[in-house]
Amino acid sequence: MYQKILVAADGSEHSIRTAERAAELVNLQEDGEITIVYVIDGEQSKSDVLSEGDQGMVEQRRQQRLKPIEEILQEKNASYQINIQHGEPGPTIVKYANENNFDLVVIGSRGLNTLQEMVLGSVSHKVAKRAKCPVMIVK
Repeated sequence: MYQKILVAADGSEHSIRTAERAAELVNLQEDGEITIVYVIDGEQSKSDVLSEGDQGMVEQRRQQRLKPIEEILQEKNASYQINIQHGEPGPTIVKYANENNFDLVVIGSRGLNTLQEMVLGSVSHKVAKRAKCPVMIVK
């Protein structure tokens, strides 16, 4: 089992399944902990502000995206924390994972932005190639 797991989340169905896998893998008997990383990229941030028009509504929408993940972890009595990062998702997740010595990164095979995935390559692929720890990609 793993002590320190990083879950990359964007609110997609795949990221919700990552929380289920992480909760199964974390070693609760030895104070294992899950960190949920949610990366806000510049384009998404601009889009959110333009569509919502209010920073408070933007924050509420982001919290709603993470709510199903939090509910799963709470149901499994898994200790977790949420970390919000800003930047391009792939490199930002890799940097955060490598700087914080995680035992495992759990990431969904697909996220919310399918156009970006097709043009630039998937975030999960970038993370799997560059993270210093094992990476589990959940379908």
